[in-house]
Amino acid sequence: MGDIVTAGVLVIGDEILSGRTKDKNIGFIAEYLTNIGIDLKEVRIVADDESDIVAALNALRARYTYVFTTGGIGPTHDDITADSIAKALGVGIDYHPEVVARFKERYQKPGELNEARLRMARIPRGAEPIQSATILAPGFRIGNVIVMAGVPSIMQAMMDIVAPTLQVGERMLSESVRGNCREGDIGTPLREIAEAHPDTTIGSYPFLDENGKPNTSLVVRSRDQAKLTAAMDAVRAMLAALKVPQ
Repeated sequence: MGDIVTAGVLVIGDEILSGRTKDKNIGFIAEYLTNIGIDLKEVRIVADDESDIVAALNALRARYTYVFTTGGIGPTHDDITADSIAKALGVGIDYHPEVVARFKERYQKPGELNEARLRMARIPRGAEPIQSATILAPGFRIGNVIVMAGVPSIMQAMMDIVAPTLQVGERMLSESVRGNCREGDIGTPLREIAEAHPDTTIGSYPFLDENGKPNTSLVVRSRDQAKLTAAMDAVRAMLAALKVPQ
């Protein structure tokens, strides 16, 4: 079995914490990483506050293989992600010449390339820009920290750029079955199955079905297909023993 590669996500922005902006990035990143063989272990959301960003980033980057951040790399005064990351890593920050050159090509009218826009060309020393022909303001990567935009479409484009360069592990496999029962009906036998199959993760997730009645989805995960199949067979047998229609 290959190494397990882990990740944390740091979402940065007052607008997320206030509810003004609804986060659309966490779910995308979680699914993306799962599909390529990286386990997302933790998500933190912090305000546009330098000390909070520094503390959260240093905690996450020490704990996981990668840390992905979203938000705070725009042109306004509250976009402090780049400066905060430079401080957390103990490096300077400066205008990246390649990014400045791109900005000069894009903003050619007098006064268009102003101080606010130039802020987006500042990245920590030693960082590599994450950019393409369709991404004007870059994200960047420094050490095990990958810094991306908060705008979902731009963040997703950045993920596509950086993903081929990442170390990945063995993918987590998953199968699910509709329980057609309530969680309380299967709690005890499901625990017994989980204990009998320690190399799998078994979860139950309640929902209301199409008739508005309580139901449960059962999900089995493992990196080993044979162990996944054995556990799922046990789950199906348990449901059959309870005379739950499938």
